[in-house]
Amino acid sequence: MPKTKKKWLPLLMLLSAALLLSACGQGPAGSASGSPAASAKPAPQFDLKDLNGSEVKLADYKGEKVYIKYWASWCSICLAGMDELNTLAGQDNDFKVISIVAPDFKGEKSEADFKKWFSGLDEENTTVLLDQDGKYAQQLGVRAYPTSFYIDSEGGLAKTVPGHNTNDVIASNFDAIP
Repeated sequence: MPKTKKKWLPLLMLLSAALLLSACGQGPAGSASGSPAASAKPAPQFDLKDLNGSEVKLADYKGEKVYIKYWASWCSICLAGMDELNTLAGQDNDFKVISIVAPDFKGEKSEADFKKWFSGLDEENTTVLLDQDGKYAQQLGVRAYPTSFYIDSEGGLAKTVPGHNTNDVIASNFDAIP
């Protein structure tokens, strides 16, 4: 190998590694490893129905912090965390707990099949909203299940975390969010 190629090879490798690492760390506001954004971008607004057909809007929670968990009935990690989510939703927290499922999107059951399946579970505290065809999931950029979204009291998307969050982690994350 000529001397000039040997001279530039370590620099090129270092530059490639730096670019790769910076690309992996980018994501929505307040990524999983970062702290919540000082001024989070506004969360996309939703207008969804719960399992009983009642309309629920993110705007209904104005002035409150909101934890949103996107999940799917076929996701084993999601199902393993359902009891924990139900416990969290039944506690007196300084934030609201909402879960969202997207019927007919990314392998999820139809709305009717999901409702029938969910009725067999013992999740009396868990609020489930239905995001028909994943419209809101697409706005939020859901790439995997489960994914957690932390909305601050100003309606900003303060933090996005793919994967399971324990109740302790959720509470700790909200402690750092205004």
